[in-house]
Amino acid sequence: MDLPTVAIVGRPNVGKSTLFNRLVGKKLALVDDRPGVTRDRREGDVGFGGLAFRIIDTAGLEEADSESLLGRMRLQTEAAILEADVVLFVIDARVGVLPADRPFAEMVRRAGCPVILIANKAEGGAGMAGAYEAFSLGLGDPIPFSAEHGEGLGELHSALQEALPEADEDADGEGADKALKVAIVGRPNAGKSTLINRMIGQDRLLVGPEAGITRDSISLDWEWRGRRIRLHDTAGMRRRARIDDKLEKLAVSDGLRAVRFAEVVVVLLDATIPFEKQDLTIIDLVESEGRAVVIGLNKWDLVADQPGLLKELREDCTRLLPQVRGVAVVPLSGLAGEGIDKLMQAVVAASEVWSRRVSTSRINDWLSDALSRNPPPAVAGRRIKIRYATQVKTRPPHFALFGNQLNALPKSYTRYLVNALRESFDLPGTPIRLSLRTSENPFDK
Repeated sequence: MDLPTVAIVGRPNVGKSTLFNRLVGKKLALVDDRPGVTRDRREGDVGFGGLAFRIIDTAGLEEADSESLLGRMRLQTEAAILEADVVLFVIDARVGVLPADRPFAEMVRRAGCPVILIANKAEGGAGMAGAYEAFSLGLGDPIPFSAEHGEGLGELHSALQEALPEADEDADGEGADKALKVAIVGRPNAGKSTLINRMIGQDRLLVGPEAGITRDSISLDWEWRGRRIRLHDTAGMRRRARIDDKLEKLAVSDGLRAVRFAEVVVVLLDATIPFEKQDLTIIDLVESEGRAVVIGLNKWDLVADQPGLLKELREDCTRLLPQVRGVAVVPLSGLAGEGIDKLMQAVVAASEVWSRRVSTSRINDWLSDALSRNPPPAVAGRRIKIRYATQVKTRPPHFALFGNQLNALPKSYTRYLVNALRESFDLPGTPIRLSLRTSENPFDK
């Protein structure tokens, strides 16, 4: 099968060749701080997290007479755009959008193929203002990126996966039916390995009454209702102050790595002693990593007055965990095999919420209503103005607000906005990120 083609285009010196080298995995393209180093189209084959495609590095786009060297270089770039299945349009986030970017953005849009907008040189959060300014190009959500340091590769992979569905075949030939990655975490002896053994229907993981049997983060493939799931069992997480053994420290860090690679994290609590301080710390860690969360109340068969306790624990959850308000709390028994189906329904639902995208028009209708119900406070006699909002990312949902004096917005008001977003767009239990940008509405002009 012919590989799909991806073309990298943009003004000179925005980092196209560095991005090309990063994706190809070799320093094939010359890179220098001087603009205009690349002249010819350079091509390479890319294997990128299961995606396979041919990539083209192009000369920087500049206005020039078609007979001149610059003009011929531009014609080569235009030919690459017409040939491409996907275009990566690169801007320099530190410089922001320049007038020269706009006609080329229009040219790419006219080509009619999917476009992924990359705001390069945004390492360590630098250049984020320029990244948000890139919304005004009308090419969709910009990906804050650093070709030099490899930041933003995960977001680029997700965008390419959507743009090149036919290329979504990994080495195992699994195709587009991607496994949902689920990590099971909790304190030692919460019953994580017992639960996974019951899920997969075999004694695959070592279990016993002793705490801390699991050391490595074990990955297992499973199928639930025709859906592929990759389960990660992890070592029990104790308070750091209580960990003396070097091996246990390594096991806990391995568990943290499993959390970072998961899409949904099931935090397993012992229903006989729920919501210990360490449980809350683990949930806080999962939220700070931006993963979707589900709480499993294991050993439910050992509990008396189950309806009353469940109501009480759900109320405790709302009070103790406002950062994941509405998180699913599922009673279960790994030993008896009860509640597993309900747990997996909650996991799939949490994954869908975590990946939800809301249109800009709906967000701004919501913003208008939220501001009229509870206007922002005044600072030094001048009212804070929030002019515009948009969703900049999913997984987890990430929203940006644009206005003036937003750095003076009280935390209580940002909490109000996050809770209003959660309620209005049905985003229970998922982490929500909110960026505040003092800027003009990019669509005003």
